[in-house]
Amino acid sequence: MRIVVAAVSSNRCMSGVSRHAANLVKCLLSRPEITSLHVLVGDWEQKYIREAIGKQDSRLHLHVVPIGPGTLSRNLWFYRALPAIARQLRAEIVHIAYPSPIRRKAFACPVVVTLHDLYPYDFPSNFGFPRVLVNRRILKQCLRNADAIASVSDSTRIQLLKRMPQLMLKTVTVHNCVEAAPITRRPSFLARWPDRPFFLCVAQHRRNKNILVALQAFRLLLSNGAVSPDTKLVLIGMPGPETGRIEACIRASGLTQRVLMANGISDAEMNWCYRNCELLLAPSIVEGFGLPVAEGRLAGCRIVCSDIPAFRETGESGCRFVPLGPDCEKDFAAAAVISLGGRRPLPVHLARFSSAVVAEQYVRLYETLAVVWNGEDASSADLNAAPADSHDSHAAAAVAGTLPTLTRP
Repeated sequence: MRIVVAAVSSNRCMSGVSRHAANLVKCLLSRPEITSLHVLVGDWEQKYIREAIGKQDSRLHLHVVPIGPGTLSRNLWFYRALPAIARQLRAEIVHIAYPSPIRRKAFACPVVVTLHDLYPYDFPSNFGFPRVLVNRRILKQCLRNADAIASVSDSTRIQLLKRMPQLMLKTVTVHNCVEAAPITRRPSFLARWPDRPFFLCVAQHRRNKNILVALQAFRLLLSNGAVSPDTKLVLIGMPGPETGRIEACIRASGLTQRVLMANGISDAEMNWCYRNCELLLAPSIVEGFGLPVAEGRLAGCRIVCSDIPAFRETGESGCRFVPLGPDCEKDFAAAAVISLGGRRPLPVHLARFSSAVVAEQYVRLYETLAVVWNGEDASSADLNAAPADSHDSHAAAAVAGTLPTLTRP
C-alpha cells in the first residue's frame, strides 16, 4: 500500500500537528502492508520532523515541497498541487495531517484527514475576526470532501457529529499515538536552575489553554507558602496570540524570576521534564485530545487538570480534576496542595494509545477505503463526497504553474 502523508504546516517548531504527523509515520512503518510512505513537508519543518520520526527505512521518503510563505499559499498548495503530487507518487491513500482545502475530484485515490479539534467553532478568539470565518469555511469544505475523517478522540468526534451529523458514516476515532521517548535529556535552558523543584505546563499560547489560570494558581501557592520558595514554573509551548497577555501577567504577578518559557524542545528533553517535574498543570477550557495529560501519565506525573471531556478521556483515573469556575485558580492551587501531599504515581502503559493499536486502526481504515474505492467506478465514488464549495473554482484559478518537482533533503 502506497501512502502519501501531507504534513505541510506553518509551524517553525514542533507542535501538536507536527508530532501527530511524525507519530503517524512511525506507526505506519511498523506495518508490513505499507510498501512506500511519502511524507510532504515544508523546508522549515524537515529537520524537526525528520528527528521526530527518527527511523531509517527504505520505504520512507521525506519530500520538501516548494511553497511560498503565508496561509494563502499553503491552502492553495493543498488545493491545487497536492492532488497532482499524489498522482505523481501513485498514491493509494492520501492522508492529510490536519484540515486543509480538498479538491476532491482531482484525486485518484481516497483521502483521509485527521481532525484534531473544532477550535474555529469552540474557541473563535484563537483566530480573531474575520479570520475565524475563513477557518470555519476551510474546515467544513475539508470535512465534506474527505473520504474519511479520523478524529483523535471520542470527545472531538462527538462534538463534530453534534454540529455536522451528516458526517457520521465517514467519521471514526483513531487516537493520537502516545508513547514515552526511549531516552531523557535535561534541557539546556534549565542549566541555571540546578536541582530546583519545578511545576510544568505544556500548552501553546492560545486562549483555550487557559495559561493565566496556571500562572495565578502558581502565584497563590508561592504566596501562601504551600510550596518551596525555590519552586519554578516551566511553561513549554509555541508562542501565539496569548503570548503578550501571558508575559504581562508574569510581570504583574512578580513571577519574572520564577517562570521560564520555552518551545521547540526535543522529545528526550520533553520526557525529562515530565519525569522530573513536581506537578503538571493543565487548566485548558477546551481540548481536542489532551496530549500533555497522556504524556504525563506515561511518565508518572502528578497531574492537576481541568474537568473537561478530552482530559477525562486521556486522564481517566490518573489525574485530579478541577471544575472550571470564577475562582478556579484557587481550586487549582488547592488541588495542587493535595496532589503534592501524595506519592508520585507510577508510570502507566496506555495500550489504546500505543503505536501497535493505532497502526492497526489506520491500516484497517485504509484497507476499507481502498476496497470501497476499487469496487466502484469514478462516478459512483464521487457521489459519496459532497460537492465542492462555490469558491473552489476561484481558488484553483488563483494558482498558477505546473506540477512542482519534489526534492529530497
